[in-house]
Amino acid sequence: MVDLLYLPKDYKSPLDLKQTEHAITIIKDSFQTFLSAELRLRRVTAPLFVLKGTGLNDDLNGTERPVTFPVRGMGDREVEVVHSLAKWKRMMLADYDIEPGFGIYTDMNAIRPDEDLDNTHSIYVDQWDWERHITVKERNLDYLKKVVSGIYEVMKRTEFVVYEKYPQIRPILPEEITFIHAQDLYDLYPHLSSKEREDAIVRKHGAVFIIGIGGIMSNGEAHDGRAPDYDDWSTPTENGHKGLNGDILLWNPILGRAFEISSMGIRVDAEVLAKQLRERGEEHRSQLMFHKRLLNGELPPSIGGGIGQSRLCMFFLRKAHIGEIQASIWPDDMREVCRKNNIFLV
Repeated sequence: MVDLLYLPKDYKSPLDLKQTEHAITIIKDSFQTFLSAELRLRRVTAPLFVLKGTGLNDDLNGTERPVTFPVRGMGDREVEVVHSLAKWKRMMLADYDIEPGFGIYTDMNAIRPDEDLDNTHSIYVDQWDWERHITVKERNLDYLKKVVSGIYEVMKRTEFVVYEKYPQIRPILPEEITFIHAQDLYDLYPHLSSKEREDAIVRKHGAVFIIGIGGIMSNGEAHDGRAPDYDDWSTPTENGHKGLNGDILLWNPILGRAFEISSMGIRVDAEVLAKQLRERGEEHRSQLMFHKRLLNGELPPSIGGGIGQSRLCMFFLRKAHIGEIQASIWPDDMREVCRKNNIFLV
């Protein structure tokens, strides 16, 4: 895993350990307060695990393995530690009877054992998972961009809070976030890999939302993977493009590359779910509990996503490794190499 590390030259954290812990609290408290006000979200308690076989767990790119274990008190029925709460949140909108224009958010903690450990990836994931009830008319690209812009304003506001408390950490976010479809990005840089394309466009603009993650482009590939049963990556929009979802990426000057902060999107309706399941050859999922409820019209139209807590803190505090923010497990050789380069993992 050490070969995946990036070691910034002459790195020195702008905050010591005690200051860092205090700053993390300030960032988390500020951001979730601003976010809940911007999107009109109420906080709810979230599960750490869900029953296996319900279809509730998030398959992320469609290949990751969940942590699974039997529960003796339920006849050894198996449960899965969550990857994220993309589908669970949508069910809660229905079960809590949340009105259009309002939503929920939660502190989501997950374990992703298949992650490749590096500066930005840990097996422990903490994020704000949020979901908002929308109307059918709001299932469009303009509405998606409006919500993304609102979240970006929350990020800028939080960045200024950090600057007020720690003036040595100056704001760097641009005034506005740039929108680009994955296909247009590919057309700009067809000779580059998807990650290299991200670096090129985010280096130029500072903050970018890439639309249409998961849909197949002209080269026969998707920009990045996305499971077929939560984000809508196939609905036609404009200029021949498809997709009502995407990723928020910021330019990270410490790592010298694009830095994904959030994956989000307008969710599939019954028609789009059936289409995306067919496209992926996963029609069998339609028999799972979550998918049945959606196909039967029991779940509201929604938009939602996840915003990485440790990643956001890492960005605002100019940290070189996510392990400077969160307590997780790291290989001994990674800890040693980091220590020798002034990167002290919690």
